Amino acid sequence: MSVEAEGLFEQMRDRTVSGEFAPGQRLRAEILRSEYGVSATTMREVLLRLSTVGLVDFQEQRGFRLPEQSVELQRDLTRFRILLECEGACLSIRSESVEWEARLTAAHYALEHIESRVHVGEPSPELLALWVRAELDFHRTLIDGCGNEILKQTHQAVYYRFRQQLITSDRDFHWVPMNVEQHQGIVTAALDKDEELVCERIGEHLMRNIKDPVENYMRETA
Repeated sequence: MSVEAEGLFEQMRDRTVSGEFAPGQRLRAEILRSEYGVSATTMREVLLRLSTVGLVDFQEQRGFRLPEQSVELQRDLTRFRILLECEGACLSIRSESVEWEARLTAAHYALEHIESRVHVGEPSPELLALWVRAELDFHRTLIDGCGNEILKQTHQAVYYRFRQQLITSDRDFHWVPMNVEQHQGIVTAALDKDEELVCERIGEHLMRNIKDPVENYMRETA
């Protein structure tokens, strides 16, 4: 993939997981290529690559579409992500790396700063994209000291699909207040080198939307 296509892939990937497109929405290559000022071949290459990582569905004669929202898929992605993050976080803790601890603290600080600027019910597309990148950086840093590149690569692929499914059910960011508290809890457990607690807190953080869907949370806080 060319440098131009690589950059475009990253931009389109962020757009597909930040709630800009609706579940099942058709992605018209001719419109997108005009928007970015690239060739039809380049845009099609990007969309096909997005389809290989599960962020876009492609069918002959029907073109490219965003995947439909699926409770079953979201559940499977959540459980797999918990397994990956718990393993990665525990291995990172065992590495005894002060440099990893410093990077985790910095990633959390950046994420907390952005989350403090998010107003429930009023997130702009720009803020959504910024938050997605910061949240990924935090969770990626959490497992970055594990020393297992396959685990890290798999986690990133699962993260984007998980985020794409979840963002469609909480476009207004009703979970943000709880996010701040839960991310802090994960960091504290990791820096205290408490493997059991960090796994417990990762599980609580990621399983909440399955055990207590955002619709319930909205009713409780209305």
